[in-house]
Amino acid sequence: MQPTTAAILGGLAGIFLSLLVWAAIVWSDHERAVPAEPEPELPPGVGDVLAVLRSSGIVVDEAGLVVTTSPAALTFGLVRHGRLVHPELAEIVDQVRRDGTIREHHLDLARRGGLGLTAHVQARVAPLGARHVLLLVEDQSQARRVEEVRRDFVANVSHELKTPVGGIAILAEALVDAKDDPETVHRFAQRMQTEAKRLSALIQEIVELSRLQGASALLDPGLVDIEDVVQLALDHLRVGAETKRITLTDKVADDLYVRGDVDLLVTAVRNLVGNAITYSEAGTQVGVGARLRGETVEIAVTDQGPGIAAAEQERIFERFYRIDAARSRSTGGTGLGLSIVKHVCANHGGDVQVWSDGEHGSTFTIRLPAAPESLPGRPAANAPSTLDASSKENAR
Repeated sequence: MQPTTAAILGGLAGIFLSLLVWAAIVWSDHERAVPAEPEPELPPGVGDVLAVLRSSGIVVDEAGLVVTTSPAALTFGLVRHGRLVHPELAEIVDQVRRDGTIREHHLDLARRGGLGLTAHVQARVAPLGARHVLLLVEDQSQARRVEEVRRDFVANVSHELKTPVGGIAILAEALVDAKDDPETVHRFAQRMQTEAKRLSALIQEIVELSRLQGASALLDPGLVDIEDVVQLALDHLRVGAETKRITLTDKVADDLYVRGDVDLLVTAVRNLVGNAITYSEAGTQVGVGARLRGETVEIAVTDQGPGIAAAEQERIFERFYRIDAARSRSTGGTGLGLSIVKHVCANHGGDVQVWSDGEHGSTFTIRLPAAPESLPGRPAANAPSTLDASSKENAR
């Protein structure tokens, strides 16, 4: 090979090697410059799922910051300034982040607002990918309250039934021992009759309350005239009111109608008026009024009794709750009357409220959705009367 040719080939080889080295360097720089595929912030669909959850859902990252939440979590006050508000929840999240173990706890958390109220919640915490933790919090305060009321109901029913049954048993035993004393026999027999009536009333109200609680809505509501309801309720109570020298007055606006069960509504008004008579002093007045307010029919029962303290007003609609248990026993009260009123109103799509200054008188107001026949511009001349159809049934 001639020297010139060898030189040319050597130069070409050097250039080729230089190009290979340069290409390797460029490729290496390119590899360092292009980052690895980033891990997504959250698995796909997590945000959509949280948006429709009824419970509170929260996703927390490795730094303890809240990445996303469900609307319920914000409403419940679990998150503030991008962090969990309650230390108890933050501690559980840290534990799950460290060991990756799913945890479930029942906690009592303070509600926001600083009023000393607490909420009973179930918290379930689980890892979500490599960098996040999912926290689900369900408020079970209402469920716990329902369970407590159920237990109280069973305990109270047992106690309330035991009292008259025990009294009748004792009186029967005394009656046997006094069989040769007609005056004593008569006195004990009267007391047995009183206890039997109390027991019968209690059982009847328990059955009525159970029936109301089992029916979330009326199956076949009819058109009910409120004036007839008030008259039927007052007719049941006039004799007792006159005996106690209590004046019953009523003022009901014309053409007030609701959809519902006339017997249940009469029971509700009768319970309120009966309570007003029972706890009012002789010579006072009990008034019943009804009016249309917007699209709501309001039936108010007002007395001139001793009033109800503010702390008691929140509890008087609970089953078996009585402000003065000793007086209730002497008057034959069962503690179920107002609870029945509450459930009757609820089954008619309404509610019942109480107002009192705590010292002078009380006003209980039943609020029910008005039937279209009650609203301005709607004819009511042909609306059927409920008085004749129900008077015999309610006169029992």
